[in-house]
Amino acid sequence: MKEVIAIYKKHKNTVDEFIITLIKSLPQDYIQNADVILRENKMIQLLYAVDHNFNQISPTICKKRREFESQGSLKGHYFSKVTVDERGFYISNPYIHHRTGRASLSVVHLVDNKYYVFDINMIELLEELKLIEYNDIYDKIKRSVYFLGAFLLAVVAIALILYGGYALGIIIFAEGEIDLLHNIFQSIIAITLGIAIYDLSSQIFEHEVLFRAFHHEEDRQYKILGRFLVSIIIALSIETLMVVFKIAISDQSQMLSAFWLLLGTTLMFIGLAYFYKTIKESEQKEE
Repeated sequence: MKEVIAIYKKHKNTVDEFIITLIKSLPQDYIQNADVILRENKMIQLLYAVDHNFNQISPTICKKRREFESQGSLKGHYFSKVTVDERGFYISNPYIHHRTGRASLSVVHLVDNKYYVFDINMIELLEELKLIEYNDIYDKIKRSVYFLGAFLLAVVAIALILYGGYALGIIIFAEGEIDLLHNIFQSIIAITLGIAIYDLSSQIFEHEVLFRAFHHEEDRQYKILGRFLVSIIIALSIETLMVVFKIAISDQSQMLSAFWLLLGTTLMFIGLAYFYKTIKESEQKEE
């Protein structure tokens, strides 16, 4: 929705002129020719007519049906802020249509003391003007694939978190000797990885399934990757500490290996810091 509105505001004059030209090119008896108008112009969602007293004098004509129950209803509250220009047109601000859930515009054309109202689908409109690229079938397939992938990642994440809880339960309730240090770190690592994977799943679901943008933020994918890498590095750091402690306790001859492991983890932190530094510098250059 935000992306659609931003594109519309950027090209408002061009889009508004296109709408007015389109409405003027339609057969002038809008209600009688409504079926033809809706069939040939997929961006127009519905239309109806209102008299000078703001009473609806026609059914609400949609693409597949006509709603006669709305005929005769008073539309004064809708027209209280409507001011047509010298050409007899009024174009509303963008809003979410109550029928389709899509970003829409309402266009009012005053002809012979009658107001003709057209509800315009903004996505179809901007696509017609080549301001966005949108394919409904491809979009549904892409959302379905992302939904399946995000769902499976969430299942894996929950399984890891449950396994971490299970490992912790063994520490608390198990009888006999157990490797306390190993089991605690095993529980922490499983839960940390589970949270990291779940965070990645929620990011995919939020941005690619629920609120997929037509023009993605250029740095959004880097932010998602960065958050995931932070969680992974935390898990690796915990694993490194566990190995170092075990070596220090049981086999000090392997301390050199522990040093290289710590050095490798530290280099990953440095790499992540450089990654964020590069993103910040690129953002500052764009500003």
